[in-house]
Amino acid sequence: MARESFDKEIQFLRLLALTGGAYSRKQFADRLGISVHTYDKTLRYLKDILSAGQQGLTPEQSAELTAGFRYNHYESADPLLLFLYRAKSLKETESARLALIMAALRKQDLAANDLMELCGRELPADAALPDEKTIRGDLKYLEEVGVVKRIDGKRPYRYRARTELIDQLTDDELIDLYDYTDVLANTQLPSVQGYLLRDTLKKALRARGLGPETTETHVYKYHYHSRILDEAHLYAIHKAIESRRKLTFLYLSPKRGTRYASKNTNPLFETQTTGVTETILPLKVIYDHQYGRWYLVGHNARQGLMKFRMEGLTGLEEGAQVSEEEFAMRLSHAEEKLRHSWVIDTMRSFRVVARFYNPENSSHNFVKARVLAQGQWGEITEETESFFQFEITVNGLTEIKPWLRSFGSSCEVLEPRWLRHEFMAEWKELQAYYEPVREDF
Repeated sequence: MARESFDKEIQFLRLLALTGGAYSRKQFADRLGISVHTYDKTLRYLKDILSAGQQGLTPEQSAELTAGFRYNHYESADPLLLFLYRAKSLKETESARLALIMAALRKQDLAANDLMELCGRELPADAALPDEKTIRGDLKYLEEVGVVKRIDGKRPYRYRARTELIDQLTDDELIDLYDYTDVLANTQLPSVQGYLLRDTLKKALRARGLGPETTETHVYKYHYHSRILDEAHLYAIHKAIESRRKLTFLYLSPKRGTRYASKNTNPLFETQTTGVTETILPLKVIYDHQYGRWYLVGHNARQGLMKFRMEGLTGLEEGAQVSEEEFAMRLSHAEEKLRHSWVIDTMRSFRVVARFYNPENSSHNFVKARVLAQGQWGEITEETESFFQFEITVNGLTEIKPWLRSFGSSCEVLEPRWLRHEFMAEWKELQAYYEPVREDF
């Protein structure tokens, strides 16, 4: 899949998840900055990718694209982007062909000629049929990544899918492994690789006749689609950081209405590309648990330390390499600026003092447990049976305010005084919303 095409699909699915089907085709295309024709073509392409990743599944097991947007309190929806990750580094023809090859090698050992005949029978009539060189290249790639193995040294070489680990597990052991992977994939960062492993284990359980009642023992409701979407950039950014290389990309600020900057050939949409091309030395990636957002922090020769929301990145390209000394100097400067940042704020520091009230008639102090888990470098400076006092020095107050506010009546801000008055005004405004409209209400 071409890189620009993948950027479009990421933004397409992001907007689809955020709007939940509230837009018409025309409204959706206008918001994304594409034509209705491109909207229809992209939607068909996403459905093709989804169906290519479901080789060997029954109609009951196969999922529709719309299943990723359904909201059901009693089941966990698979991450919407799972199928796109399987195809993000592949050309369109490779997506279907490799899925077909893997499905066949799970059932029996086959040689390149056997697989070539299989592709001729199973691939769509309008698809380009692979030659022997293409099939051998696919097998070499699959062998390098460790998903197939050559079973003997005699020609013609025969290949087998590497499923021995799963095959050697009992049903109970496979279920335990699935449950463990399910919990970690839904609670740890990054999570895409965990979701891919979980999906493979789910298929293995289905192949043994173990249905959904076996796998859906834990129910998760996923709210941050952007977290999974932006992991597409995570590995490319970390690769650039490890190799000390600069990155060039087109940045679309989330504050703007347009969510995608296409490489336009249609003059009608040529003026809608509103992104800014940036070149930076990437230094670190920061995740905001409060809103499920990834941030890229880097150094720009012209503007110094810069911060970007990763959902606005598109068209990443590696650039020149810098010396280890320069990278270490830039990273040290960034860490010093971010030392007191709740997330990525680099404004002047403030001392925040808040009083947290312990829950009444509860055997577990969940308020204190949460403060200790999420309070970063802050400290508890005073404690009684009914409350404890928490102090922290933090850059700016914009990022910590939602965290303090989320404790509701269990948190009282003491300092700075002007922040205390801001909270008082906010709570009074909320109280006014709930004033009765009639005296006898």
